[in-house]
Amino acid sequence: MHGSYGAPECPVRDARQDDLDAHFKSLPHEVVAAGTAAPSPTAPPTPQPAEGAVPSCEPAAEFRRGVPAHVGTRPPTYPPHPLRRPSLRDGDTFAALSPVIRLDGTQIGRLTVRAASVRGDSHNWEGSCRQDAMVVTHIGPPDAEMLLLAVADGVGSARYSHVGSNDISQVAAVHLDREAESIYAALCAQDVSELRVLATKAVAGAAAELRSAWARSAQHTPRPYADEDYATTLHVLLIPTDPHIRDRVLCSVGDGGLFVLRDSHWENGDPDDGEGLLDTRTEALPHAYRSVKATLLRTVPGEVLLLGTDGITNPLTQKDPEFARRLADAWGRPEVPSLSDFLWQAQTRAKSYDDDRTVICVWEEGA
Repeated sequence: MHGSYGAPECPVRDARQDDLDAHFKSLPHEVVAAGTAAPSPTAPPTPQPAEGAVPSCEPAAEFRRGVPAHVGTRPPTYPPHPLRRPSLRDGDTFAALSPVIRLDGTQIGRLTVRAASVRGDSHNWEGSCRQDAMVVTHIGPPDAEMLLLAVADGVGSARYSHVGSNDISQVAAVHLDREAESIYAALCAQDVSELRVLATKAVAGAAAELRSAWARSAQHTPRPYADEDYATTLHVLLIPTDPHIRDRVLCSVGDGGLFVLRDSHWENGDPDDGEGLLDTRTEALPHAYRSVKATLLRTVPGEVLLLGTDGITNPLTQKDPEFARRLADAWGRPEVPSLSDFLWQAQTRAKSYDDDRTVICVWEEGA
């Protein structure tokens, strides 16, 4: 039995089992040995706890969180649950088989990750698929290992942006892994120019590989291949697993970005090139971008990193600070939330913010 945050509360034997043991001990030996039941009295007595038994920790009523909380005086107009979804008969197998929600996490050393990608209220209402994607993995050899976190937001007007976001986040991770040793060395040297070159090489390689694959796939469809059909943003955060290395690197194309929770407040980072970690330009992969932006960020244990698509970063920066305060309170506590708690918190609703929402948070224990 677990409490609301998943911590075992009663790792002991259920008292009802002790009741049964006491009952069988009271039976004549011949009856127990023969495996026959004792005669049932007309009105069975109420079972009494056996001497020394620990009371059961079962709750009196089932615990339910209910629908996600909302900020503001009124909840959003859309219902807070999935409605229709694409059908296989629509001809888009990927969309029809994509889950409404993805939930993930990991722990390596002092780093703990929680990640959720949720279909937005507007897509729930329309019955279209989730266009966001995310990746949580490790790259590099043991002596240059890094935690790789990625979020991608398919452009809403692009026909196959859900495919683009999913594919680019995964294939870019593979290409970044190929450059892991060089990225690690540049990160340790705080060489932002070299990091930008390496990130651009990896992401451009992934985009080229996918463009070829998508073009081949389009040969079997009546619609010719077009880059803009797969348009998506991409943000990748690389965190060395060595706790002595305090720099992190963010590689970005398009909107969305990274926040740091410091002293109960969400802050944008201050990268070396002075551009800010949030990029609102309309750049997108695989074609409509100039280069991959690479920035360095230094953090200390106890700070929480939040990587997200604009479904989370936009309401986080709205004029009314209630949304930001709620998430700061939920994720700024000493204990890391369970996966289910994190999902429920990440679904906090705000009127007019109905896009897909993908958020990855990283907690780091102190020394």
